[in-house]
Amino acid sequence: MIDIINKSWSWKGFEAKEILLINEFGNIIFRTDSEEYWRICPEELHCEIIANNKDDFESLISDPEYKVDWEVSELVKLAQNTLGELEKGQKYCLKMPAAIGGLYEKKNLGKISFSELISFSGDMAFQIKDLKDGDKLKLTIKD
Repeated sequence: MIDIINKSWSWKGFEAKEILLINEFGNIIFRTDSEEYWRICPEELHCEIIANNKDDFESLISDPEYKVDWEVSELVKLAQNTLGELEKGQKYCLKMPAAIGGLYEKKNLGKISFSELISFSGDMAFQIKDLKDGDKLKLTIKD
């Protein structure tokens, strides 16, 4: 998975070295070669620094509000009730990412290969990185 992160998201300016946490929606917290802590949030098509060092990271993940955001328990329950349990190598996802108008609702939930989710989200995030809020985009899906 480190290779997929680096291939799909390294345009953000890091080299992932160690995966620390993964949730049911494919969010990943990882450590980089410069000892920064980053989070990939596929449903929001973003990847950002969440801590600059180990102490800041440990403080962040012990924060109750951050835990709620990380665990997305209600969304996981909705996905499990709607789609069933995940198979090995799968994660829940938003079929249409929130960053491009998808809603956190039952009809927008799906299952996807974890590696495809990280690859797709990094590729799409790169393609829309220069868009401003409200800009229009045309989504074309090719085989």
